[in-house]
Amino acid sequence: MSSRRATTIAGSLVVTSFSAVLIFSFPAGADDQGPGSGKGGKPVDEAPAGVKTTTLLPESISVDNSSNKTAITATVKNEGTKDSGQIRLLVVGFDGLTVKSVEGCDAIAEKDLPEGSNSGFACPIDNLAAGASKSYDVDATFDLSKTGKICLPVQTSDGKKTFWQQGPVPFGTTNPSPNAPATPLLLGTDNTPVAPGGDELPKTGVERDLLPLGAAGASLLAAGVAGLWWSQRRPRQKQG
Repeated sequence: MSSRRATTIAGSLVVTSFSAVLIFSFPAGADDQGPGSGKGGKPVDEAPAGVKTTTLLPESISVDNSSNKTAITATVKNEGTKDSGQIRLLVVGFDGLTVKSVEGCDAIAEKDLPEGSNSGFACPIDNLAAGASKSYDVDATFDLSKTGKICLPVQTSDGKKTFWQQGPVPFGTTNPSPNAPATPLLLGTDNTPVAPGGDELPKTGVERDLLPLGAAGASLLAAGVAGLWWSQRRPRQKQG
């Protein structure tokens, strides 16, 4: 194999590596929420005859890596045959997921938050007709260095009974994307926190500080292939 041939192989590996970096770093759109899911939901107290309340959360959300902001749609449904009467939906955050606001809802005082939660909002509903649903826009933040959960209880208006509760159910990813603009998270997945410095190679000099991981990985890979070819082509020493 000629040196020109070795250079061609190394160059093609560099291009391939860069292509892989671009493909896997492309984030899901901030509004690209998957279809609704009742994962992690269960009935608690017995509801009035003919009333069957449930909730839905998006199957996927996206967290902005620079601001930690995310948007979630919370939906409450009455799948029964009779109107619900006065009820309320709670939207509660746990661990790394903090609920900042819910459209048309009131913040829950810290002393009244469920045990272990960090934030919550109460959404009063005068009546939910049989077969009807109501959705709420939830603004939240997600600290990607932690796990994060959300909980949606459906209660009587006075909170004495809980007809349905979804969660606390996690959002998360097992493949953090620290270098991407956003990180997509899946419902029902425990988050794998981004380790400090996990996106950096060991530093050996000033140049290492200035070289992105993708470029550094591609360069090292190319250099390794060229070095392997060179060692195989070294002339054998003559025996005396």
